[in-house]
Amino acid sequence: MTDAQNTLPETQPDAEISDTTAKTKRKKALSLVALIFIIAVILYAIWALFLNRSVSTDNAYVGAETASITSMVNGQVGQVMVSDTQQVKQGDVLVRVDNRDAEIALAQAQAELIKAKRQYKQTQANSSALNSQVFVSDDGIHSAEAQVAKAQAELNKAQDDLARRKQLSASGAISKEELSTAQSAVNNAQAGLDLAKAGLAQAQSSQKAAQSTLAANEALIRGSNETSTPDVLIAQAKLKQALLDLERTEIKAPFDGVIARRNIQVGQRVAAGTVLMMLVPINKLYVDANFKESQLAKVQVGQKATLTSDLYGDDIEFHGTVMGFSGGTGSAFALIPAQNATGNWIKVVQRLPVRIALDPKELAEHPLHVGLSMEAKINLASK
Repeated sequence: MTDAQNTLPETQPDAEISDTTAKTKRKKALSLVALIFIIAVILYAIWALFLNRSVSTDNAYVGAETASITSMVNGQVGQVMVSDTQQVKQGDVLVRVDNRDAEIALAQAQAELIKAKRQYKQTQANSSALNSQVFVSDDGIHSAEAQVAKAQAELNKAQDDLARRKQLSASGAISKEELSTAQSAVNNAQAGLDLAKAGLAQAQSSQKAAQSTLAANEALIRGSNETSTPDVLIAQAKLKQALLDLERTEIKAPFDGVIARRNIQVGQRVAAGTVLMMLVPINKLYVDANFKESQLAKVQVGQKATLTSDLYGDDIEFHGTVMGFSGGTGSAFALIPAQNATGNWIKVVQRLPVRIALDPKELAEHPLHVGLSMEAKINLASK
């Protein structure tokens, strides 16, 4: 009993010491956690305020506004001047189409233009002739009017003679035969007057017909000359079209580039609109960088970008400028868009293509090709 009483006071200080030690360790651990948390917050603030100045992606690819070289005329291919992978300059002849049909059409158009000009001159000459006919018809009308006056005078004279003979016949001074002769003279004079009046009416009708023909002919050339009459203008338009068709038998490069996907051979017949080959402008390439939607909050048009290519490695850097954003994500323009309304929905971070224009001088020093992989980093602090 005495030993137990002596042992109990000795164990109580040991327990108190253990509790104190445990509390001290917990305080140190909590302090360490708090210190780590504070350091993390400070580092995040430093990163967010000073270091978070760029966004990057390796989901980027080289692209270009390629041109489809097509034939604008129908015909047989006479020469193919280029092959795949060949570099060409603007204006270089790529393909020649047989131009004999175009030359025939050009000759026909030239002949039609000459014919139209001659028809205009003929119409002018017809106007002069018709105008002369109008003047001649005036003389004919005057002559017919004189004939009417003469016939009228003869009729008056015959009527006077008949009247005198009728008076004499009542007294028996002349025979019935003379009276009958006077009556016949009156009838003949009346017929002559009617004939003269008919001649006058015919002359007047002829003059009206000549005037109408002249007016119609003048309407064809009024307000125009040899180069502005409608028929000549139509012929000139056909001639320009024939010249253009002949020029188009030589298909030329619209800009500097590299030939790709040539699918035309000599002797092959082509129709207007047939795609002959593709032309890639290697000095006007761009990069479509597919950034996550969570990266685009601070990306703006005009910001500068730094890019590297798998072709040259990290030693060669390309510099570009953000030109714009696509109108939709890749999934929005997919052939079979995602149907999230079916219930089988899983949220996937979407990517939006951002177009970055490359420096032509750097492209000239280190050429790229369509479809190559790139890594793009946009400097958010740039303007």
